[in-house]
Amino acid sequence: MTTTEHKNTNTAVNNDIEPLIEPLFAKNYSVYINHTDAGGIVYHANHLVFFENCRRDWFTKLGLNGYFLQTDDGDIQHFVVSQADLQYKRAILLDEIITVCIDKVELKPASIIFYQSIRRSTSDNSATDKTTSQILSSTKIVIACVQNLVKPEPMTNNNTNHVQADTAPMRPIRVPKELRNAIEQAISEQMNH
Repeated sequence: MTTTEHKNTNTAVNNDIEPLIEPLFAKNYSVYINHTDAGGIVYHANHLVFFENCRRDWFTKLGLNGYFLQTDDGDIQHFVVSQADLQYKRAILLDEIITVCIDKVELKPASIIFYQSIRRSTSDNSATDKTTSQILSSTKIVIACVQNLVKPEPMTNNNTNHVQADTAPMRPIRVPKELRNAIEQAISEQMNH
């Protein structure tokens, strides 16, 4: 009988503490009272708010107008969250400064998958004084690219003059080329550092 031994390559003692690695994008945010419950702990839904703000700030850094892009025909393209998988690891507390990261991005034909984390920077207080980060929460968020179809169409019923909106107010579309190019360039720049 043979057994295969797998070595753990993570040198940290705790899986929630890691050396700071270079994320695709990171931004510090202050935790205010409106983010917390009565005990001074960030309300669980506000983790999503921090993740959303980070994605929006990254798009702005890339020179994109957030979540709304306009085609040459004047149609509006935007993004909707179609899936969010969150893992809560540690409490985020009132008045602390957290770092929200976009760790990885995957481009699909009609969606973008974001792997994000919220971290607390810590110092190990040793002679090397190495800075590490503690993962407070992490997520995989899928945003779908859609186009508005909110153009009213006349009803076929001859008994009324009312107008009804299209039954599908939006339809999935491919990730816009401008956005795809900006994200691919950001990923390429990160890999070259």
